[in-house]
Order: sequence, then C-alpha cells, then structure tokens
Amino acid sequence: MATPAIEADAVVIGAGPVGLFQVFQLGLLEVQAHVIDALPYAGGQCVELYPDKPIYDIPAVPVTTGRGLTERLLQQIAPFGAHLHFSQQVASVQRQDDGRIHLTTTTGQQFCTKALFVAAGVGAFVARSLQLEGIAAFEHTQLHYRTPDLHTLAKRHVVIHGGGDAALECALEVLAPGNTHRPASVTLLHRRDVFTAAPDTQARVQALRASGALRFAAAQITGFEAPGGNLKALQILDGEGESHALPTDQLLVFLGISPKMGPIAEWGLAMERKQVQVNTEDFGTNVPGVFAVGDINHYPGKRKLIVCGFHEATLAAYGAMPFIFPEKNVMLQYTTTSPRLHALLGVQTPQKKS
Repeated sequence: MATPAIEADAVVIGAGPVGLFQVFQLGLLEVQAHVIDALPYAGGQCVELYPDKPIYDIPAVPVTTGRGLTERLLQQIAPFGAHLHFSQQVASVQRQDDGRIHLTTTTGQQFCTKALFVAAGVGAFVARSLQLEGIAAFEHTQLHYRTPDLHTLAKRHVVIHGGGDAALECALEVLAPGNTHRPASVTLLHRRDVFTAAPDTQARVQALRASGALRFAAAQITGFEAPGGNLKALQILDGEGESHALPTDQLLVFLGISPKMGPIAEWGLAMERKQVQVNTEDFGTNVPGVFAVGDINHYPGKRKLIVCGFHEATLAAYGAMPFIFPEKNVMLQYTTTSPRLHALLGVQTPQKKS
C-alpha cells in the first residue's frame, strides 16, 4: 500500500548551507519547509568534503568550518520546525493540474508541495562503491555503504573499510559501550595507518585500538572468499606484499562520496551545462513554482560562493510567496525591530527606553 503524499507548503531539495538558509528565509515568512537530502545528515559537501577546513568568507564570521557552519545553521532554523528527510533522493517531479508539484523519492515517500526549491549543489552525493569484481552481489545483505542496524552485526566479524570521519565514527558507534549487539570482532581496514578524520575522533579510535577492542589492518583488498554464496573473508595485501585472509561476515565501506546529477535533468527544467537556468529576480526556473539556488543554478554573472547562495535563497523565498500564499500581502520586515519575527524566532522584543 502506497504511503500517502505529505502535503507541504514548501519542499527544499538539499540540506547543505544554502538549503538550510532557504529554510530560514521561508521560516521568516511563516512557511514551514520539508527538506530532502541523499546524505544521512545535514551539511552537504561542506560536511562531506571539508568538514574541518577553515572558511573565511561568511559575513560577520571571521572563520568557521563546514561542520561549524552547518551546526550554526541548524541552530538558526530550529525555531521553524522544519522536517528533515535524509538518506533519500528525489526520483521524479511532476507539476499537477492544480499548480502544485508532486515529488516521489527513492524510498517511496511522496510529497505534494506548493513550491519547490532545488538547492542540490553539484548534485546528490552518493557513496563511492568498492571496485571489486563480484562484490556488489552482497550489497544490502553483507556489504553496506551506510552503518546498518547494529543488531545485524551482532556476533559477526565486521570489517570497516575507510580512513575518514565516516569510517572512524562508524567504528566508534559499533563499539560504543551502550551497544548490546556486540560483534565477534571489528577490524578497521585502510590502505595505511594515516587517517583524515577529526583529531578527537582519531584519538578515540586510537584508544580503542590500544585496548584491543578494535583491530587494524593496513592493507588493500584484492579479492574475497564466499563459499556457498556467503561472504566469509576478504583477501588483502599488506604493505610488505604479504597476502592474508581477513574473516568478514559484514563489510561496511566508507570510501567517500561523489556528486551525481541524477534525475534532475529529467524534470523538465531548462538546463545549461548540467545546471538549472534561473532568472535573477527571484531565481525561478522555467517551471512555475520551482526555484533553484546555490551551485545548482546558472545565470549571467553567477559565482559559486556560499554567500551568493544566501542572497539567492532570500529572493527565492519572497518569489515563492504568490504560489504558497497567493492572497497574502507580504510586507518586508526586519528581524531587528519586528515583534512578529521576534515571536517566530522565540526571542523577546527589546523594550523602548522611556
């Protein structure tokens, strides 16, 4: 039985910085948004590609990081109660006879929205697959590109492949003291004993290695053993050129992500060089009610900067109001002085001095 479509005033595709700021600007106009992202968390490429590298060009913030910026934006949109839908991509977009837009995601979730904001950056980020002939046959059963339910790992030989934040954080989650579904063994497999995760994460993982709870193998995967059709071991080659069989019942792979344009090109939007064409008045597309902001869009003079995306999101929010609240007279208000905006933000209006 199909899940009923979620009725929405606004849907934002992409939970990167620009998508999150789009939620904020809509919230100031009393529009609650639903956000869809292919990743299992907010932040987009800021968190995936440079979570701890410094960013110096955010207004009034001399320096931050991709992770820090995302955390602040999530804090900023918290008063508006946006609904975040992670680990799914929008598969189809269709404009209905009543002017609303119908969306279906890769998980089967459906949305019917008055306005759609495409803030998908350079495309949906999907996990890089393990390039090993025949290994794909075990995907979703013994091969995973996301941390599976921990009960599926109980009493199994678990191998976590990767050296970044996602791989090390997975190891910490699997071996967390509160996890009652303990694996038979957990091995972190990476080509060398050097990692790119946050320093605190690395320190916690090193503590697990020192205690013996987490094994480590500096090696490359060359093959696998699957007697009877079940994955039982990985064939690995270490730095000394020696081959080994590493017992493996569950293989969790975290080799980073890569952007994929996906089905956006099939939604009827005017495209140029894999980017969505927009006007510069409200960053609307050729499809009424659909707006594109951030790195996904194209217009004369376009600059792929986060601060430019913030500007685009602001104008797009106002541009969408005729579709969301066609009878409402939208007045420009200032967060400095507006009691209504203060109420929406959950802050007190300063009292005037007598």
